[in-house]
Amino acid sequence: MKIVLAGGTGQVGAVLDRAMTAAGHDVVVLTRNPVRERQVAWDARTPGPWTAEIDGSDVVVNLAGRSVSCRYTDANLRAMMDSRVHSAEAVGEAIAAAARPPALWLQMSTATIYAHRYDAPHDEATGVFGGTEPDVPDYWEYSVKIAKNWERAQQDAATPHTRKVALRAAMVMSPDRGGVFDVLLRMVRFGLGGPVAGGAQYLSWIHDQDFVRAVEFLIARDDIEGAVNLAAPGPLPHRAFMRELRAAAGVPVGLPATKWMAELGALALRTDTELLLKSRRVVPGRLLDEGFAFEYAEWPDAASDLVRRTRARR
Repeated sequence: MKIVLAGGTGQVGAVLDRAMTAAGHDVVVLTRNPVRERQVAWDARTPGPWTAEIDGSDVVVNLAGRSVSCRYTDANLRAMMDSRVHSAEAVGEAIAAAARPPALWLQMSTATIYAHRYDAPHDEATGVFGGTEPDVPDYWEYSVKIAKNWERAQQDAATPHTRKVALRAAMVMSPDRGGVFDVLLRMVRFGLGGPVAGGAQYLSWIHDQDFVRAVEFLIARDDIEGAVNLAAPGPLPHRAFMRELRAAAGVPVGLPATKWMAELGALALRTDTELLLKSRRVVPGRLLDEGFAFEYAEWPDAASDLVRRTRARR
């Protein structure tokens, strides 16, 4: 197949690019700064020569959007919104104008669309959208608004010949440098891998190989459309998540952090505490109902594999 990865130079894009290329597919990456063969320039906003790559392709995967690893200032939140919505609109317009539109448009979304909660998991059928939870920072509502508008841009696109799936992805865990797992493992190695703010908040995740397999599953299943949660079926509280990661890394102790300590750490790392403090208890209802089998359904096995691969790479 010809697969176009729009905004495909980040961590998740690199995971898909490697896997799809290794499987023999023709992979084209749309990026603002092309540096190698099969990378094509686009601005993620306006039509241009890049649209020719979409015309005649089989699958388009839009991953574009400003990184969430930043301080959640008004300017950065607006940039997150605009980069996601405008890129989805641009992809939709290119598909609508194509003489041979792709069969499938996979649009990245996020598990952050669901509410901060501890008592029950969110699946696609019964999950509750966030934005109205009591006792959470006001700007968390804006993060949910970003996710909703991101998905709406895909839904509203006039692409009747192209199946559309929104990937409500949890944190994709891979051994790539700079990815979320790399950051967490470094914290563990520095002795900082304890629970944050008590550690009761849930953390949803998906192993990189299961992420790729889920994408392949969705490509093959032409009867699935709409929103799909890409998350392992075993989300767990932060304290348990970090305990299992310490065990996999062979680090017996991790210092806990209070909420104010997390705020200071996030400030130093120029990121935001929502990534640590929001309870994301998300499960893959539709994938499981449709018969998808996870290779890494539980975190201990996934953590052990990721630590092993990280060590082998280094």
